[in-house]
Amino acid sequence: MGRIIHYFKLCTLVLVATISATTGYSAAAPRTALVITINGAINPVTAEFIDDAIASASADSTVEFLLVEMDTPGGLDTSMRQIIKGIQASSRPVVVYVSPSGSRAASAGAFITIAAHVAAMAPSTNIGAASPVNMGGGMDKTMKKKVTNDAAAYIRSVAIAHGKNPDLAEKFVRKGSSVPESEALKKNIIDIVADNREELFKTLDRMTVKTSTGEKTIDASDITIRKMEMNWRQKVFDALANPNIAYILMMLGFYGLIFELSNPGAILPGIIGGICLILAFYSLQALPINFAGILLIILSVIMFLLEIKVPSYGLLTIGGMASLIIGSMMLIDSPEDYLRISIMVIGPTALLTGAFFSILVASALRIMNKKSNTGLEGMVGVVGVAETDITASRAGKVFVQGELWSAVAKGEDIAKNEAIVVLGAEGLTLTVKRNPEQG
Repeated sequence: MGRIIHYFKLCTLVLVATISATTGYSAAAPRTALVITINGAINPVTAEFIDDAIASASADSTVEFLLVEMDTPGGLDTSMRQIIKGIQASSRPVVVYVSPSGSRAASAGAFITIAAHVAAMAPSTNIGAASPVNMGGGMDKTMKKKVTNDAAAYIRSVAIAHGKNPDLAEKFVRKGSSVPESEALKKNIIDIVADNREELFKTLDRMTVKTSTGEKTIDASDITIRKMEMNWRQKVFDALANPNIAYILMMLGFYGLIFELSNPGAILPGIIGGICLILAFYSLQALPINFAGILLIILSVIMFLLEIKVPSYGLLTIGGMASLIIGSMMLIDSPEDYLRISIMVIGPTALLTGAFFSILVASALRIMNKKSNTGLEGMVGVVGVAETDITASRAGKVFVQGELWSAVAKGEDIAKNEAIVVLGAEGLTLTVKRNPEQG
């Protein structure tokens, strides 16, 4: 019986193989939607991540489209343009979905959403506010006008290329306008408003878009979700792009240098401080830095260093704290909240710095006022016993702190075995008197 079943299975396999060979039938690979999430500012790491996702989707024949779920306050112009170039060169449809509810596609995010093959938003989201922000300090009126004109022309061309409303897109740049998802759909800035991913897929199904390789009709029915995350390196450098992290790294770098300069040869604080400063400068290069703020922070570091060397009784520490707080608040010159350093970071940093140097100054003052307990100076006030008779004109021997010393009396003669107290020293000879506490 077992042999018959075995032959039956073998014949079935041969039959299936023969039918497949003659009809060209093969099991279809499951279609997938590659999904990535962008939550935060657009920076070089974000651009690299999206480029990687586009490349991965283009290289995988099972990927039907790339879905970018996005919530961003904006970011760097250069990174934004890199992302848009990647979308335009993609052979797979790129769908940008501003979600979940409460999210936004502001500034650079508005450009990216308009540039997508399909632009979608969830309820209670908004898009716009794309006025350019200079990332290298203040701009005069002429430069501001040039930058605004360039950004307006760019968003207008992107909108026209993707069949969107160029006039409203231009208002995002010139007037800083922002609209909710319902108005964005009504005025043809986006294609879809969907409550969730499932509803989005239903609307996407059978939609035709134009990619770099020609028109493509999206098949979003019975599709499998495959998520793609940033690799560990991208996650680290994305975190470094946060202005609060950059500020903390900069302060740690300064602390390391202060410790190294105040304790030459410690080495480790200098190494850690140098690494932190380099990472901080990497982060700060993408932020609108006010150089007056940098100078004030450097001045505060100099004051703290001088406090270690110069006994100013806390005045340099107070000045350093004031300079640090003002410089920290001035450091990032931007009207955008996501680009500024949080006061909840500046406050504790300044307080900890002030507390540290206050303790340092207090310890230094205690050491300065403390009586020496080593050498001949440390002998003053020490009690002992006369080993011989002692007079002012004739030295004798005293036993002090387990040692015999030559000593002369001051004011009155001292008999052998009487208690004495040390008044001072000249060379290796002590000046003593009878200990009044012991009569």
